[in-house]
Amino acid sequence: MHLLPSGICLYCSVAICSFISRVDSSWWHMGALGSQVLCHNVPGLVPRQRQLCRQQPELMRVLGAGVADWLAECRHQFRAHRWDCGSGARERALLLGRLLLRSSRESAFVYSISSAGVVYTLTRACSQGELASCSCDPAKKGSSRDSKGSFDWGGCSDNIDYAIGFGQAFIDAKERKERDARALMNLHNNRAGRKAVKRFMALECKCHGVSGSCTVRTCWLAMADFRKTGDYLRKKYNGAIQVVMNQYGTGFTVAFKKFKKPTKNDLVYFENSPDYCIRDHEAGSVGTGGRLCNRTSRGVDSCEVMCCGRGYDTSRVSRMTKCECKFHWCCAVHCKDCHEVVDVHTCKAQKSSHWLDQT
Repeated sequence: MHLLPSGICLYCSVAICSFISRVDSSWWHMGALGSQVLCHNVPGLVPRQRQLCRQQPELMRVLGAGVADWLAECRHQFRAHRWDCGSGARERALLLGRLLLRSSRESAFVYSISSAGVVYTLTRACSQGELASCSCDPAKKGSSRDSKGSFDWGGCSDNIDYAIGFGQAFIDAKERKERDARALMNLHNNRAGRKAVKRFMALECKCHGVSGSCTVRTCWLAMADFRKTGDYLRKKYNGAIQVVMNQYGTGFTVAFKKFKKPTKNDLVYFENSPDYCIRDHEAGSVGTGGRLCNRTSRGVDSCEVMCCGRGYDTSRVSRMTKCECKFHWCCAVHCKDCHEVVDVHTCKAQKSSHWLDQT
């Protein structure tokens, strides 16, 4: 067990600190430390990770700040599902802590999106000149060709290979030290996340010539918005493949013969997920009590599905909205503030089990 040094709770929420003190942690919790990311403050780092942290503390601060970005993307992707990646600090600490101990489909997604987030955050920081150790991609020089003809490299190509290299060295270090079944699963999903960001690198060009005739083009490689990576990994989550270790303990084989063999881009998991209907400390489930649901939907956000058959409460809420908007030449849109009353539906809570209030 890794305990936080005395006083560190000054820099992170009490809920997260109390939970970390009970569960082996990881670099994920650097986000809770904010600007106070110091190598001895982050629990659960293996020696290689602490070495990299001491060598490049500025990268650690960037990674710590970037945790919020991939967590936000995780919550966006699962905002209408029973498992929502944790909507609050207390729930998030529980979810992420327990996912460290499980081998579920949700764990596969979190490992992949967090690994992708590291690549995206570091690449962006390099391009924006925030880090002394990297800048634009130095390999993108001279001339090249694409389907439209020749072009000159210019601008600032995103240095994604640098970010992938550091992400692999830092994030994978803990799994390479363990080398058990769960470590192999995490390594696979970490790599899938890194590959997902690179998948959406695209060539952007600026034309030069008379009247923008494009007689000469200057181009650079740029990452797409992180939402594309999130959407892609969300689809991979839907098609994640359940696997078991092979007889040699060196890799995976599918759990059921009807499943296809996973590729390097697929997410893999070992154990089935709980239904996330009720609070379950061991499963890392905070339940769906109090969650918003859509009474008219037939999808996963419906009150029937979200509330797991427990029923829901309806309350009337008044709110202000913009209405009667008109375009005025030129160039403004003027709206009125309108008051409306709407029905809000929330899932009924389970009637027993108060463990969450006692943790």
